Amino acid sequence: MTKIRVLVADDEPLARRGVRQLLAPHADMTVVGESRNGPETLRDLDALAPDLLFLDVQMPEMDGFEVLRARGVDRMPAVVFVTAHDQFAVRAFETHALDYLVKPLNIARFEAALSRVRERMRLMQAAERATRLTALLSAARAQREKNGVERLVVSTRTGELVVPVADIDWIGADDYYACLHVGAKSYLLRESLTSLEARLDPRRFVRVHRRAIVQVDRVRELRPALRGGEAVLRDASRIPVSRRKRARLDDLLHRRAEERT
Repeated sequence: MTKIRVLVADDEPLARRGVRQLLAPHADMTVVGESRNGPETLRDLDALAPDLLFLDVQMPEMDGFEVLRARGVDRMPAVVFVTAHDQFAVRAFETHALDYLVKPLNIARFEAALSRVRERMRLMQAAERATRLTALLSAARAQREKNGVERLVVSTRTGELVVPVADIDWIGADDYYACLHVGAKSYLLRESLTSLEARLDPRRFVRVHRRAIVQVDRVRELRPALRGGEAVLRDASRIPVSRRKRARLDDLLHRRAEERT
């Protein structure tokens, strides 16, 4: 059970004791401190970081509303105002208080306030979990985009086939399709080379021509040619390399060689 940390702020000792006694039967509530006036309350909010504050409206030096104004609504825990005068009720809710209790405290009304507190905590925890999950998913997606996809799914006569990108030697443009060359086999994927290039790991795959992407590790030799060059792959395939793309391929080949030594 998650404990709800409670701070009780009231200048009257009997009033603080009354709140403690009403909280005692609730195992999920733990009183972490008591404050006797406004300045003490501000200090305890910093020092104790409570989840819930029972805040007396009328206290010496600073009243409850002044405490809230000095602290700032966005930095306050859940607040339940407590006072002997119900004329402050509307103002209390205008300051985003979770509830408002009038002294002497009624047990049923106090229990209802705790129910609202628990529901508020449940919603906050759910929102925090959703935020953390969204952040994790975003980080995972960013990592995948950085490292590139690991598998591509292509349609064949017998169904869908998963092709590990590590098995791809090179990819050529074929009208509106990309042709994946995997050893002696080839598969058509309905996707442009530009779109596919953005999804592949740029450290492993490089666009060498407007109509070709090669896996760097499959390049056996880079030969000069009049219009840029020619990449000779391990399987003896010859892929044209444009003059503009040659420097990028040459750089990656040197990096791969350095990594292996």
